[in-house]
Amino acid sequence: VEDQRARWERKRSRTAKELLETEHKYLEQLDLVLTYFVTILKAKGTLKPAVLETIFGPLEALYSASHVLSLHLEKGNLGPGLENFCQSLDLYGHYAENLEQANKTLKEQLKKNKSFRRFKKLQETRPQFQGRELEDLLPLPLQRLHQYKHFFRDLLENTSPDTAECRKLAKAVKYVCEVSQGVQDILDKRENSLQLHRVQKLLKGQKTQVLTPGRWYIREGWLLVVPSKGEELKRRMFFLFSDILIAAKPCHPLHLLNSNKLSCQAVYPLHQCSVDKVFGHTRSQGGLLSLSFPHKTLLLMSSNQQDINDWYRSLTAVVR
Repeated sequence: VEDQRARWERKRSRTAKELLETEHKYLEQLDLVLTYFVTILKAKGTLKPAVLETIFGPLEALYSASHVLSLHLEKGNLGPGLENFCQSLDLYGHYAENLEQANKTLKEQLKKNKSFRRFKKLQETRPQFQGRELEDLLPLPLQRLHQYKHFFRDLLENTSPDTAECRKLAKAVKYVCEVSQGVQDILDKRENSLQLHRVQKLLKGQKTQVLTPGRWYIREGWLLVVPSKGEELKRRMFFLFSDILIAAKPCHPLHLLNSNKLSCQAVYPLHQCSVDKVFGHTRSQGGLLSLSFPHKTLLLMSSNQQDINDWYRSLTAVVR
Protein backbone atom coordinates (compact mmCIF):
# COMPACT_ATOMS: atom_id res chain seq x y z
CA VAL A 1 0.00 0.00 0.00
CA GLU A 2 2.83 2.39 0.89
CA ASP A 3 4.56 1.62 -2.44
CA GLN A 4 1.31 2.26 -4.31
CA ARG A 5 0.86 5.57 -2.49
CA ALA A 6 4.44 6.60 -3.29
CA ARG A 7 3.89 5.78 -6.98
CA TRP A 8 0.67 7.79 -7.03
CA GLU A 9 2.40 10.70 -5.36
CA ARG A 10 5.28 10.70 -7.89
CA LYS A 11 2.93 10.60 -10.88
CA ARG A 12 0.67 13.22 -9.31
CA SER A 13 3.61 15.56 -8.67
CA ARG A 14 4.80 15.17 -12.27
CA THR A 15 1.32 15.92 -13.65
CA ALA A 16 0.84 18.90 -11.31
CA LYS A 17 4.23 20.28 -12.36
CA GLU A 18 3.41 19.86 -16.07
CA LEU A 19 -0.02 21.45 -15.56
CA LEU A 20 1.61 24.48 -13.93
CA GLU A 21 4.33 24.82 -16.60
CA THR A 22 1.82 24.63 -19.45
CA GLU A 23 -0.52 27.03 -17.59
CA HIS A 24 2.29 29.60 -17.46
CA LYS A 25 2.85 29.22 -21.24
CA TYR A 26 -0.90 29.54 -21.88
CA LEU A 27 -1.03 32.71 -19.75
CA GLU A 28 1.90 34.17 -21.69
CA GLN A 29 0.06 33.62 -24.97
CA LEU A 30 -3.19 35.12 -23.68
CA ASP A 31 -1.18 38.03 -22.31
CA LEU A 32 0.22 38.71 -25.80
CA VAL A 33 -3.28 39.15 -27.20
CA LEU A 34 -4.50 41.22 -24.24
CA THR A 35 -1.42 43.48 -24.06
CA TYR A 36 -0.69 44.07 -27.74
CA PHE A 37 -4.25 43.99 -29.06
CA VAL A 38 -7.11 44.41 -26.55
CA THR A 39 -5.55 47.03 -24.23
CA ILE A 40 -4.04 49.17 -27.01
CA LEU A 41 -7.14 48.93 -29.23
CA LYS A 42 -9.29 50.06 -26.29
CA ALA A 43 -7.00 53.04 -25.68
CA LYS A 44 -6.72 54.02 -29.35
CA GLY A 45 -10.39 53.49 -30.19
CA THR A 46 -9.45 51.84 -33.53
CA LEU A 47 -12.38 49.46 -33.13
CA LYS A 48 -15.81 50.23 -31.71
CA PRO A 49 -16.34 48.67 -28.23
CA ALA A 50 -19.01 46.26 -29.57
CA VAL A 51 -16.69 45.08 -32.37
CA LEU A 52 -13.80 44.64 -29.91
CA GLU A 53 -16.08 42.62 -27.62
CA THR A 54 -17.19 40.39 -30.53
CA ILE A 55 -13.65 39.63 -31.72
CA PHE A 56 -12.06 38.91 -28.34
CA GLY A 57 -15.07 37.67 -26.33
CA PRO A 58 -14.46 36.87 -22.65
CA LEU A 59 -10.66 36.64 -23.12
CA GLU A 60 -9.87 38.94 -20.17
CA ALA A 61 -12.08 36.86 -17.86
CA LEU A 62 -10.38 33.65 -19.09
CA TYR A 63 -6.99 35.19 -18.34
CA SER A 64 -8.06 36.15 -14.78
CA ALA A 65 -9.41 32.64 -14.09
CA SER A 66 -6.19 31.03 -15.31
CA HIS A 67 -4.06 33.47 -13.34
CA VAL A 68 -5.89 32.53 -10.11
CA LEU A 69 -5.53 28.82 -10.99
CA SER A 70 -1.76 29.21 -11.50
CA LEU A 71 -1.42 30.91 -8.07
CA HIS A 72 -3.21 27.94 -6.44
CA LEU A 73 -1.00 25.47 -8.33
CA GLU A 74 2.17 27.31 -7.29
CA LYS A 75 1.15 26.87 -3.64
CA GLY A 76 0.29 23.20 -4.22
CA ASN A 77 -3.44 23.78 -3.51
CA LEU A 78 -4.63 21.38 -6.17
CA GLY A 79 -8.11 20.46 -4.91
CA PRO A 80 -9.29 23.96 -3.88
CA GLY A 81 -7.59 25.47 -6.96
CA LEU A 82 -9.43 23.23 -9.43
CA GLU A 83 -12.70 23.52 -7.51
CA ASN A 84 -12.49 27.32 -7.69
CA PHE A 85 -11.44 27.20 -11.37
CA CYS A 86 -14.49 25.10 -12.31
CA GLN A 87 -16.72 28.08 -11.50
CA SER A 88 -15.14 29.85 -14.50
CA LEU A 89 -15.37 26.94 -16.95
CA ASP A 90 -18.64 28.19 -18.46
CA LEU A 91 -16.58 31.03 -19.96
CA TYR A 92 -15.04 28.46 -22.32
CA GLY A 93 -18.53 27.51 -23.55
CA HIS A 94 -19.33 31.19 -24.22
CA TYR A 95 -15.99 31.60 -25.95
CA ALA A 96 -16.69 28.63 -28.25
CA GLU A 97 -20.19 29.92 -29.09
CA ASN A 98 -18.72 33.30 -30.01
CA LEU A 99 -15.67 32.10 -31.99
CA GLU A 100 -17.38 31.80 -35.40
CA GLN A 101 -18.79 35.33 -35.15
CA ALA A 102 -15.39 36.53 -33.86
CA ASN A 103 -13.60 35.19 -36.96
CA LYS A 104 -16.26 36.63 -39.25
CA THR A 105 -16.04 40.08 -37.64
CA LEU A 106 -12.23 39.99 -37.71
CA LYS A 107 -12.28 39.28 -41.48
CA GLU A 108 -14.79 42.10 -42.06
CA GLN A 109 -12.68 44.60 -40.11
CA LEU A 110 -9.49 43.60 -41.96
CA LYS A 111 -11.33 44.20 -45.23
CA LYS A 112 -12.84 47.60 -44.49
CA ASN A 113 -10.81 49.12 -41.62
CA LYS A 114 -7.45 50.24 -43.01
CA SER A 115 -6.00 51.50 -39.71
CA PHE A 116 -6.88 48.20 -37.95
CA ARG A 117 -5.31 46.23 -40.80
CA ARG A 118 -2.08 48.22 -40.47
CA PHE A 119 -2.13 47.96 -36.66
CA LYS A 120 -2.60 44.15 -36.74
CA LYS A 121 0.27 43.69 -39.20
CA LEU A 122 2.57 45.87 -37.10
CA GLN A 123 1.79 44.04 -33.84
CA GLU A 124 2.35 40.62 -35.41
CA THR A 125 5.88 41.61 -36.50
CA ARG A 126 6.91 42.00 -32.83
CA PRO A 127 9.47 39.34 -31.78
CA GLN A 128 7.16 38.13 -28.96
CA PHE A 129 4.72 36.78 -31.56
CA GLN A 130 7.39 34.55 -33.16
CA GLY A 131 5.72 34.80 -36.57
CA ARG A 132 2.26 33.87 -35.29
CA GLU A 133 -0.81 35.81 -36.35
CA LEU A 134 -3.80 36.83 -34.25
CA GLU A 135 -5.86 34.12 -36.02
CA ASP A 136 -3.44 31.48 -34.61
CA LEU A 137 -3.88 32.73 -31.04
CA LEU A 138 -7.67 33.13 -30.85
CA PRO A 139 -8.47 29.35 -30.79
CA LEU A 140 -5.97 28.75 -27.92
CA PRO A 141 -8.59 28.66 -25.10
CA LEU A 142 -10.44 25.79 -26.78
CA GLN A 143 -7.19 23.84 -27.24
CA ARG A 144 -6.38 24.50 -23.57
CA LEU A 145 -9.80 23.22 -22.45
CA HIS A 146 -9.04 19.91 -24.17
CA GLN A 147 -5.69 19.73 -22.30
CA TYR A 148 -7.37 20.48 -18.94
CA LYS A 149 -9.56 17.41 -19.39
CA HIS A 150 -6.50 15.12 -19.67
CA PHE A 151 -4.54 16.83 -16.87
CA PHE A 152 -7.47 16.72 -14.43
CA ARG A 153 -8.12 13.04 -15.20
CA ASP A 154 -4.46 12.13 -14.64
CA LEU A 155 -4.45 13.98 -11.32
CA LEU A 156 -7.63 12.18 -10.21
CA GLU A 157 -6.24 8.76 -11.16
CA ASN A 158 -3.15 9.39 -9.04
CA THR A 159 -4.84 10.82 -5.99
CA SER A 160 -5.49 8.57 -3.04
CA PRO A 161 -9.22 7.68 -2.85
CA ASP A 162 -11.25 8.46 0.30
CA THR A 163 -9.71 11.92 0.60
CA ALA A 164 -11.43 15.31 0.39
CA GLU A 165 -9.04 16.28 -2.42
CA CYS A 166 -10.05 13.21 -4.45
CA ARG A 167 -13.72 14.23 -4.19
CA LYS A 168 -12.90 17.77 -5.34
CA LEU A 169 -10.86 16.43 -8.27
CA ALA A 170 -13.68 14.05 -9.26
CA LYS A 171 -16.07 17.03 -9.38
CA ALA A 172 -13.59 19.02 -11.47
CA VAL A 173 -13.13 16.14 -13.95
CA LYS A 174 -16.91 15.67 -14.31
CA TYR A 175 -17.46 19.37 -14.94
CA VAL A 176 -14.55 19.88 -17.37
CA CYS A 177 -15.73 16.83 -19.37
CA GLU A 178 -19.27 18.24 -19.61
CA VAL A 179 -18.05 21.67 -20.77
CA SER A 180 -15.56 20.07 -23.17
CA GLN A 181 -18.33 17.93 -24.70
CA GLY A 182 -20.56 21.00 -25.06
CA VAL A 183 -17.76 22.84 -26.86
CA GLN A 184 -17.11 19.83 -29.12
CA ASP A 185 -20.82 19.76 -30.05
CA ILE A 186 -20.65 23.45 -31.03
CA LEU A 187 -17.54 22.80 -33.17
CA ASP A 188 -19.09 19.70 -34.79
CA LYS A 189 -22.26 21.61 -35.72
CA ARG A 190 -20.21 24.45 -37.16
CA GLU A 191 -18.06 22.06 -39.23
CA ASN A 192 -21.19 20.27 -40.45
CA SER A 193 -22.79 23.57 -41.46
CA LEU A 194 -19.64 24.50 -43.45
CA GLN A 195 -19.71 21.14 -45.26
CA LEU A 196 -23.43 21.47 -46.14
CA HIS A 197 -22.87 24.99 -47.52
CA ARG A 198 -19.82 23.81 -49.50
CA VAL A 199 -21.75 20.94 -51.15
CA GLN A 200 -24.72 23.23 -51.88
CA LYS A 201 -22.37 25.63 -53.70
CA LEU A 202 -20.79 22.74 -55.67
CA LEU A 203 -24.15 21.67 -57.11
CA LYS A 204 -25.50 23.55 -60.11
CA GLY A 205 -28.80 25.38 -59.56
CA GLN A 206 -31.00 25.33 -56.46
CA LYS A 207 -33.20 22.31 -57.26
CA THR A 208 -31.36 20.02 -54.83
CA GLN A 209 -31.77 21.31 -51.28
CA VAL A 210 -28.73 20.23 -49.28
CA LEU A 211 -29.27 22.74 -46.46
CA THR A 212 -31.89 20.96 -44.36
CA PRO A 213 -32.13 21.24 -40.55
CA GLY A 214 -30.95 18.09 -38.77
CA ARG A 215 -28.98 16.79 -41.77
CA TRP A 216 -25.36 15.70 -41.19
CA TYR A 217 -22.62 15.43 -43.81
CA ILE A 218 -20.85 12.04 -43.70
CA ARG A 219 -18.51 11.66 -46.70
CA GLU A 220 -18.04 12.06 -50.46
CA GLY A 221 -16.07 10.50 -53.30
CA TRP A 222 -16.03 9.15 -56.86
CA LEU A 223 -17.59 5.76 -57.56
CA LEU A 224 -18.51 3.88 -60.73
CA VAL A 225 -22.18 3.17 -61.36
CA VAL A 226 -22.75 -0.25 -62.98
CA PRO A 227 -25.78 0.04 -65.36
CA SER A 228 -28.36 -2.76 -65.44
CA LYS A 229 -28.17 -3.19 -69.23
CA GLY A 230 -24.57 -3.83 -70.23
CA GLU A 231 -23.83 -0.16 -70.96
CA GLU A 232 -20.48 1.31 -69.99
CA LEU A 233 -19.68 2.25 -66.40
CA LYS A 234 -20.56 5.81 -65.36
CA ARG A 235 -18.22 7.73 -63.08
CA ARG A 236 -20.21 9.75 -60.55
CA MET A 237 -19.48 11.87 -57.50
CA PHE A 238 -21.47 10.70 -54.47
CA PHE A 239 -22.30 12.76 -51.37
CA LEU A 240 -23.47 10.79 -48.34
CA PHE A 241 -25.55 12.51 -45.66
CA SER A 242 -27.38 11.21 -42.60
CA ASP A 243 -30.64 10.82 -44.58
CA ILE A 244 -29.85 10.91 -48.33
CA LEU A 245 -27.26 9.90 -50.93
CA ILE A 246 -26.70 12.33 -53.82
CA ALA A 247 -25.22 11.24 -57.18
CA ALA A 248 -23.77 14.00 -59.38
CA LYS A 249 -21.71 14.35 -62.55
CA PRO A 250 -19.36 17.16 -63.63
CA CYS A 251 -20.82 19.96 -65.74
CA HIS A 252 -19.31 20.56 -69.19
CA PRO A 253 -15.76 22.00 -68.78
CA LEU A 254 -16.55 24.75 -71.33
CA HIS A 255 -19.77 25.88 -69.64
CA LEU A 256 -19.60 29.64 -69.00
CA LEU A 257 -20.93 29.61 -65.42
CA ASN A 258 -20.82 26.04 -64.18
CA SER A 259 -17.57 24.57 -65.56
CA ASN A 260 -16.32 23.79 -62.01
CA LYS A 261 -19.68 22.61 -60.67
CA LEU A 262 -21.56 19.31 -60.53
CA SER A 263 -24.98 18.51 -61.88
CA CYS A 264 -27.21 16.45 -59.57
CA GLN A 265 -28.33 13.20 -61.24
CA ALA A 266 -30.29 11.57 -58.45
CA VAL A 267 -31.18 11.86 -54.75
CA TYR A 268 -31.70 8.55 -52.92
CA PRO A 269 -33.54 8.67 -49.54
CA LEU A 270 -31.89 6.20 -47.19
CA HIS A 271 -34.74 5.39 -44.78
CA GLN A 272 -35.82 2.41 -46.93
CA CYS A 273 -32.43 1.27 -48.19
CA SER A 274 -30.48 -1.95 -47.63
CA VAL A 275 -26.75 -2.26 -48.35
CA ASP A 276 -24.88 -5.41 -49.43
CA LYS A 277 -21.28 -6.05 -50.37
CA VAL A 278 -21.46 -8.10 -53.59
CA PHE A 279 -17.74 -8.66 -53.69
CA GLY A 280 -14.88 -7.03 -51.91
CA HIS A 281 -14.74 -9.44 -48.94
CA THR A 282 -11.39 -10.82 -50.12
CA ARG A 283 -8.17 -8.92 -50.77
CA SER A 284 -9.07 -8.64 -54.46
CA GLN A 285 -8.78 -5.33 -56.30
CA GLY A 286 -11.75 -3.20 -55.33
CA GLY A 287 -15.32 -4.34 -54.90
CA LEU A 288 -19.00 -3.83 -55.62
CA LEU A 289 -21.82 -2.54 -53.42
CA SER A 290 -25.51 -3.12 -53.96
CA LEU A 291 -27.95 -0.52 -52.64
CA SER A 292 -31.57 -1.68 -52.72
CA PHE A 293 -34.38 0.88 -52.65
CA PRO A 294 -38.15 0.12 -52.95
CA HIS A 295 -38.17 0.79 -56.72
CA LYS A 296 -34.51 0.63 -57.73
CA THR A 297 -31.23 -1.18 -57.16
CA LEU A 298 -28.00 0.75 -57.45
CA LEU A 299 -24.68 -1.02 -58.10
CA LEU A 300 -21.60 0.95 -57.13
CA MET A 301 -18.06 -0.11 -57.91
CA SER A 302 -14.53 0.98 -57.02
CA SER A 303 -11.17 -0.48 -57.98
CA ASN A 304 -9.86 0.50 -54.53
CA GLN A 305 -10.51 -2.14 -51.85
CA GLN A 306 -10.07 0.26 -48.92
CA ASP A 307 -12.41 2.80 -50.53
CA ILE A 308 -15.24 0.31 -51.08
CA ASN A 309 -14.87 -0.99 -47.50
CA ASP A 310 -15.04 2.57 -46.14
CA TRP A 311 -18.16 3.32 -48.19
CA TYR A 312 -19.75 0.06 -47.02
CA ARG A 313 -19.08 0.93 -43.36
CA SER A 314 -20.41 4.49 -43.76
CA LEU A 315 -23.54 3.43 -45.66
CA THR A 316 -24.45 0.59 -43.27
CA ALA A 317 -23.94 2.91 -40.27
CA VAL A 318 -26.25 5.57 -41.78
CA VAL A 319 -28.91 3.05 -42.88
CA ARG A 320 -28.85 1.39 -39.46
